[in-house]
Amino acid sequence: MSKHSALNTFGRSGNPAFTKNFGGSTYDLPLDQRMTLDGAVNKTGILLSLCFAGAFVGWNIPALFIPAWIIGMILGFVTIFRSPAKAGSTAPLYALSQGIFLGGATLFFEAQYPGIGIQAIGLTFGILASLLFCYKSGLIKPTENFRLMIFSATMGIALLYFVSIIMSLFGGSGIPLIHSSGLFGIGFSLFVVSIAALNLVLDFDFIEEGAEKGMPKYMEWYGAFSLMVTLVWLYLEILRLLSKLRSR
Repeated sequence: MSKHSALNTFGRSGNPAFTKNFGGSTYDLPLDQRMTLDGAVNKTGILLSLCFAGAFVGWNIPALFIPAWIIGMILGFVTIFRSPAKAGSTAPLYALSQGIFLGGATLFFEAQYPGIGIQAIGLTFGILASLLFCYKSGLIKPTENFRLMIFSATMGIALLYFVSIIMSLFGGSGIPLIHSSGLFGIGFSLFVVSIAALNLVLDFDFIEEGAEKGMPKYMEWYGAFSLMVTLVWLYLEILRLLSKLRSR
């Protein structure tokens, strides 16, 4: 059985990196060719280190902000829809480019609201640690209804952002709710941060289940990449929320 022919239904996640639905059957692979939890954790650490290195570059060379965002988007789509098995090559480049993008984005927000960057970083990793604890302790269980709710909410948010971008391209101001610093705008950002955060629970579940079912080794990189997608989104939404709060 080839790696790609083994892709099947593997659970639902709001994370777009998981909408490809990877197979849930056990493969007759040698142990050293199977995905492990430790392997996925180690590769997540590598991607986070590359992201931080990229952020340092983006902070000091803000002109790379837009090119890095474009490259990161291309690498993300290629990894998700074309070459999950090559995530070991594309995921590090994705993490580095997104780090450059986040460094430039943070510099932009920092110029308006000093100290907002360290607040956003602290909140992002605080949420990551808290939800990992809740997941491992069983306080939050990713049931099928939970997955469906998060998936639907995530797709709804993505559609809303897409419509806002299209409106902006045609000379409009986008959807005011997204950018407003009023109570409704802040409430919307709180909702989006909550959905992004809960996607982490589905990411944890996907990685753990993949390790339990002995999926191919490349899924360690793919699982780490998928977690990075959520963390990048969560960090950006926290920056947006904090900027709305600070502007008041």
